[in-house]
Amino acid sequence: MDVETGDILGLAIFILSFLFISFYHNRKTLILWAGVILLFIFRLISPQTAVNVINWNVIGIFWGTAIVAETFIISNVPALIANRLVSKTKTVGLAILSVSVFSGFISAFCENVATVMIVAPIAFAISRKLKVSPVPFLIAIAISSNLQGAATLIGDPPSMILAGFLNLNFNNFFFLYGKPGLFFAVELGAIASLLILFLAFKKFNQKTGKIEGKEVKTWVPTSLLILMTLGLISISIFGLDFNIFGGIVSVSFGLVAIIWYEFFHKGEDKRFGLLLRFDWETLFFLFAIFILVGMLSERGIVDRIAHLIYLLTGTNKLLTFLVVVWGSVFLSAFIDNVPYVTAMIPVGIILSKNLGIEPYLLCFGIVIGASIGGNITPFGASANVVAVGMLKKQGHRVTFLDFVKLGLPFTVVATLVATMFIWLFWK
Repeated sequence: MDVETGDILGLAIFILSFLFISFYHNRKTLILWAGVILLFIFRLISPQTAVNVINWNVIGIFWGTAIVAETFIISNVPALIANRLVSKTKTVGLAILSVSVFSGFISAFCENVATVMIVAPIAFAISRKLKVSPVPFLIAIAISSNLQGAATLIGDPPSMILAGFLNLNFNNFFFLYGKPGLFFAVELGAIASLLILFLAFKKFNQKTGKIEGKEVKTWVPTSLLILMTLGLISISIFGLDFNIFGGIVSVSFGLVAIIWYEFFHKGEDKRFGLLLRFDWETLFFLFAIFILVGMLSERGIVDRIAHLIYLLTGTNKLLTFLVVVWGSVFLSAFIDNVPYVTAMIPVGIILSKNLGIEPYLLCFGIVIGASIGGNITPFGASANVVAVGMLKKQGHRVTFLDFVKLGLPFTVVATLVATMFIWLFWK
């Protein structure tokens, strides 16, 4: 097979994988691995290269933080905090607003789907008590968690992938070269989007009353989560290479969490319960993404995509930034943001070189656009799919319009504010 035919075939496999994921989101890992197998069959990438293009540091960070986060959820500490927040509010509207804010906070440290599962029972309890539909409540929780997942390195896979490509450490999400980092852009976007949620929920002015809460089982996972975060922060303080030690620290705390759970935790789970709970599907999803995107990079297809965008925008930095951000918002409303970010960050890096600027402006814009863009549709992000699924199980139908009515204005406001902040400091 000649090089040009191989490039066309490789790009076709990649695009088809994306399209199938959009229609069959529940089978996304199987679809991507089918794509990887096709790459091997047609010799578009070698097994050795496939191993080399996987960012093992990102894999380590994801595995370790997800394990610790799982024990944090099991401990019931997040549910306790959410219940306390609800008890302090006077109206149902403010209660849901506070729970949405809390879900965003938890998403800065836990996976978005897990966050939705933590706080959804509280929203259901409030809606049952007042005999109102929980649909807008669950949508608000899902979109709030999607936004805040980009705030820290350990919040969501796109942030980890960004850090892997740009050699960012945990602290760089807060401050980088003396400038405010991605964290502050996300938080300003979150504050602005609260106005949308407030306007949506102010009509729910009934009294909240008391919501039944769960008791905390143990504080050990909370301690592990805090210590792991401090460990990630200290890597850069001691001048160590985050691309090596970020994964090592995360995996180490993940192993400690497993040992604690297996030998000291008193629960009803069977042996290896924590490992059985772990989201292995997302881990293998990441493996497949790295291989597929690695194929694009190895064959020079990423360079050609960057060149096409450069032909469209030229040397106009603002136009390039806007195309990258709002293109990411639109595309992520329909396709999974993890493979999108993995494919587009290298494009952003090449475009930045063509423009003679540092890569942070465009790459931060890509992550912001992709993380928030998934909030527009009910299938734009995994957290949305889970929220809609939970509502369906409870007998509540969620239409496409139901989701867009809240998700679209939330997305537009959050993206505008966050990207204005990024442009102001990183142009």
